[in-house]
Amino acid sequence: MARSNLRYGLNKGHPTTPIVQTPRPSHRKGSQSTRNKFVKSVVREVTGFSPYERRVMELLRNSKDKKARKLTKKRLGTLLRSKRKLEELSTIIQESRRAH
Repeated sequence: MARSNLRYGLNKGHPTTPIVQTPRPSHRKGSQSTRNKFVKSVVREVTGFSPYERRVMELLRNSKDKKARKLTKKRLGTLLRSKRKLEELSTIIQESRRAH
């Protein structure tokens, strides 16, 4: 909002030019490049799933969503991470169903 050199009101204060700030590298965290995506997929293909992930996938197949959520929350620490993992595993299950 432009300031108008008044002492009070909505636009109070000395008029200044805003300094444009460059985005910090920390704000890029989490965005995946194509190479990163490829490397992750190769690693997943080679290593497979951890035992708890296999168990969670089995629970999801048997429609025990609440139990699966509890298990992932216990393993991963937070509910947000748990939801993200469940979403990932459920998409993998759906893809495997489409493949067959």
